[in-house]
Amino acid sequence: MIVTKLERLLSFVLGALLALMVLDVTWQILTRFLPMNPSSYTEELARYLLVWIGLLGGAYAYRRKSHLGIDLLTNALPERARRATRVFTIALCFAFAAAVMVFGGFRLMLLTFELNQMSAALDIPMGYVYSVIPLSGALICLFSIDQLLQVLGSAERTADIAQPVEAAQV
Repeated sequence: MIVTKLERLLSFVLGALLALMVLDVTWQILTRFLPMNPSSYTEELARYLLVWIGLLGGAYAYRRKSHLGIDLLTNALPERARRATRVFTIALCFAFAAAVMVFGGFRLMLLTFELNQMSAALDIPMGYVYSVIPLSGALICLFSIDQLLQVLGSAERTADIAQPVEAAQV
């Protein structure tokens, strides 16, 4: 499935960004102490890599259902109410990601490109840095749709399986 391949690609990208961040911070430490002339761009690059890893990692964690959650109340609910609560939370996550991250993040990204806002040390357009916001939001929206289809699909399978059992009891 496309979503599974996208998850694998996201995992690879996150690993590559993390490796790049480790190399960047290592270079920062080496240039600070060995020649006593610290590199000017490494701190800013590490900061932007951390932002990208955090936002893309949030989308990855959402896909893997690894975010911290308190499911004490939902586990106590009957199956039908639990499924309805799950659908509601998925829809809420989708709405937040679509409105705030995709729509708002895209507007922020476009605004920084229009204003030609540049980063201080790297001298790159800040729109590239901010582009991770709508990208992560789009991934969360896609993962939400996939989760919603799984929840609704499992409800249909449960109903199909339950039908013959009820008919046999009558």
